[in-house]
Order: sequence, then C-alpha cells, then structure tokens
Amino acid sequence: MSRYDFVREEAILDDLLTKGRVTVNDLATRLGVSAVTVRKDLDLLEQRSLLRRVRGGAVASVPREEDAFESRLRTDAPAKRAIAQAAAALVNDGDVVAIDSSSTTFYLASELTSRTGLVVVTNGIRLASLLMERSDATVILPGGVLRRASGSVVGAFSDVLEGRGRVKTGFFGVSSVSRSLGLLELSTEECVAKRALARSCDAVVGLFAAAKASGFGLHAFADPGQITALYTDDAVDPGFAAGWEGSGVEIAVVPVERNHTTETSEVPA
Repeated sequence: MSRYDFVREEAILDDLLTKGRVTVNDLATRLGVSAVTVRKDLDLLEQRSLLRRVRGGAVASVPREEDAFESRLRTDAPAKRAIAQAAAALVNDGDVVAIDSSSTTFYLASELTSRTGLVVVTNGIRLASLLMERSDATVILPGGVLRRASGSVVGAFSDVLEGRGRVKTGFFGVSSVSRSLGLLELSTEECVAKRALARSCDAVVGLFAAAKASGFGLHAFADPGQITALYTDDAVDPGFAAGWEGSGVEIAVVPVERNHTTETSEVPA
C-alpha cells in the first residue's frame, strides 16, 4: 500500500463515518482518481470488513472487535498525522527505534517509510506489515500472544530485548499522561508489553492527541523520570505544558489544520 492509497482509504472511511454511504463517481471526482481506482479501494476495504459494497458504491458496515484499530485510526486523524510528522524528525537513517502498537504511532511509521537502514522493534502487527511492505527496515517482533482488538503482540517479553543492545528512541501511544505516574495504559497486557519496550530505550517519547492529556489510565509503563519528550496537538489544555515545566521533559505542542477536505490534497491527480 502506498502513502496515497492510505490517504484515499482514510478519506473514504471518513465519508462513510459522516454520510453512511459513498458512490464511486463522487469519490473519483473528489479524490482526483479514476473510477477503476476507487472500485479497487472499495473492494480492498470490503475485504477488511470496513464497508459493504453496493451497486455504484458502498455503505458503512457494522464495526467488529477486530476493526477497533481501524476505528481508532480515523479518530482525531488530522491531529495524529500532524503529531507523527513532527515526531518523525527525531528519527534518522540507520536508527534503532521501538514503536508500539497504538494508532498514533502507526501514523509515525507511515512517515518513516522513506528512511533507510532502520531497525524497528515493535509489538504492532499492522505496523510491522506496513514497514515490511513499504520500507527496507529490519522489523523485530518480540514473541507473545496476539491481541486482536489492538492488533498487538502482548506479554512479558523483556528477556527477548535485554542484553542485546540499546534502542535509541521508543515511541509510545497512551491512554493518559500523569505528572506523578508518567505514561499510562488501561490494559494490563498492553502495559506489560510497553514497559518491556520502554526499558530498552535510551529515550522515551509519548505521542497522543490532546484528549489523552486529561484521559484516564490504570497502569504506568514509563515513569516520569524515563520520559524524554511528549508530543501532542494544539487543542491541549494550556496548563498541560506548565504542569511539566522544570521536569526536563520536552513538550511539543503541534499545530493542526482541522479541515477534512485538506487531507485529500496529498492525493495526486
């Protein structure tokens, strides 16, 4: 899947989310591609149970647990993409990085496909597939149990990473952020997996849309002292950065253009 395929799919799914139905002709005109290309996109999305094909177009399908990740990808998509673009500047050719299975870090992975010689340690199945198909990165998947809802491998796999060298930077999504507890997750399984990744990283970077800054989490996977930087968007409460002042943690507040029609500007005619 190319970057342009990915952006078109997002545009189609956004339309379905708001309208409940899309037509081939309308999509072809709006996205600036042929009807053949649109039909191919719709067929591929139907194979992944993200929509149901009907004559002349498609209608929304009922989400399943397996599709929860796809739904999260579409939530706050402009903010997640902007955050990912900003954080991608931290990664250079040849780096060894860890990237977790969150939706925001999936956007980060899509920004890194042009980097060469990367070594990526991840517990994200979809993210690993993305990098395998679109980059030359060496992708390392620690062993564990597949968690379908998040498309992640979970488990206590710290023994797979310890003693095998350090990871330069780890990028993590969160359920919430706490000045006293650090980066948090709701799921115990996800927390254990992320904690194992974070312990192997020289730098730990949290990536999250603004709502997560005041979200709720139960289990800390990175203490405040482990955190190097936090990247969020400009909808975050102004007091968020002030709360971290003096902690030594870099706070990056990324501006976001929240206009759904601008997302299709990346698609070539």
